[in-house]
Amino acid sequence: MSSPDPQVRAARNLADPSPESKPTKNLSRSRGPVVAVTGAATGVGELLTAHLAASDEIKQVIAIDERRGDVSEATWHILDVRDPAIAEKLRGADVVVHMALDLDLETDPAARTAYNVRGTQTVLTAAAAVGVHRVVLCTSAMVYGALPDNDIPLSEDAELRATAEATGVGDLLEIERLGRRAPRAHPGLNVTVVRPTVLVGGTDTALTRYFESPRLLVVAGSRPAWQFCHVDDLVTALEYAALEKIDGEFAVGCDGWLEQEEVEELSGVRRMELPSAVALGAAARLHRIGLTPSPAGDLAYTMHPWVVSVSRLHDAGWRPRWTNEEVLAALLAEVEGRHTLAGRRLGRKDATAAGAAGATVALLGTAALVRRARKARRRF
Repeated sequence: MSSPDPQVRAARNLADPSPESKPTKNLSRSRGPVVAVTGAATGVGELLTAHLAASDEIKQVIAIDERRGDVSEATWHILDVRDPAIAEKLRGADVVVHMALDLDLETDPAARTAYNVRGTQTVLTAAAAVGVHRVVLCTSAMVYGALPDNDIPLSEDAELRATAEATGVGDLLEIERLGRRAPRAHPGLNVTVVRPTVLVGGTDTALTRYFESPRLLVVAGSRPAWQFCHVDDLVTALEYAALEKIDGEFAVGCDGWLEQEEVEELSGVRRMELPSAVALGAAARLHRIGLTPSPAGDLAYTMHPWVVSVSRLHDAGWRPRWTNEEVLAALLAEVEGRHTLAGRRLGRKDATAAGAAGATVALLGTAALVRRARKARRRF
């Protein structure tokens, strides 16, 4: 990655080797791995594809998605990752980084699970069949679970105590199970698992939407702790895995964490504190009647700590470029102008009304919304 400082860049340009030494750079690329990226046309997959395609340490990038992306330096194959024909597209690859996951809040949960699990199964089987020796899976540190008795920080070897109650977490747990089974079923296949913390940078999740609310919901008696991961840092961590500088299962995120009080001070957004029974009950009812996309399980990740050590990446020589404070500032700038209540994004008119009424009134009025929805159903 080039330095943002123009003076540093200029100094590097002056020190650039003479044309006669350029073949050394090409030789390095010719000896690097061939890396295939699924989900290469959008999101983190697109950023990773562009990053790897520009790296002198990568021989070739094979990009796979259901549409062609904008990275012209990659070799593109257009197909669904659930298609067994993907095996032929992976032939010749040394490493596959599987980024084709659907964690969209608005996707039907059954369809989302079918895509995520079947896609991962197909990629792992296809990779093993054509001699790929490493598959990198990207899940989330959410698999550790958000629990009141969690250590701060958790060891990367900590037990995965999450349940399937939060958006997509059940899929991620199943993906990790498939990843653990694959080397036993396919000797010679190495599976690396990357677990980012709260991901920020063009992402839309229940956790980023938390910061779109007019007040930050705090459940009485809880002890939130926030550890962010900017997509730029996730991309470089995935590059480390693709280049086999690190293997196994590891977390990626900023060093340290922010307490809830620090988040409120830095953001300037005041808290709204509710009893646990009220907050969880409201979230469950709103989701059950289809008024919000987020199940009640998402709320646990804003209540209890799930901060993770990133020592394995540090031991491998990786360092985050972003701090928690910087990522929070970037997130607040990104969500400015968006308005969310209880995980549901509001239009401009709704947001004005919500701002006038206050988030507390909106949540405490859940019972009325539930009764209204039930009456509407009885009419049909």
